[in-house]
Amino acid sequence: MPLARRSLIQAVADRVGWRRACDTTTEVEAVLTEQSETAYSVAADHVQLATAKTVDASHVQPGVLAVRRRILADVVYLEALLIGAHNSGLSAELIERLEDAARHGHELTVLLADAARCTTTAPTGSSN
Repeated sequence: MPLARRSLIQAVADRVGWRRACDTTTEVEAVLTEQSETAYSVAADHVQLATAKTVDASHVQPGVLAVRRRILADVVYLEALLIGAHNSGLSAELIERLEDAARHGHELTVLLADAARCTTTAPTGSSN
């Protein structure tokens, strides 16, 4: 549902991850589709803004660090969900998928940290 048609309460609840659990895979697919459509609907704006603001690697660094911070926070939350699923004896398939997602999330944070390091101009240890 587009933001204009959602209530403020729904928008805030979605933003902080409070959402009623879906009852069917059809409902889950609808949520996944909405998430993808929302993300990709602003992609061109992101490209235009990033292109206009990026003169050198130092302009990329704050964005890379911000993305890593958000992803790391989400991965830590994902690990908590994994522990909860494991402790509650939920399905092995769900636990395996959560383990895979957490592992890949950590790999992504490592790659982003490496990318952030590539944005510096001073050698290691310099503090100019």
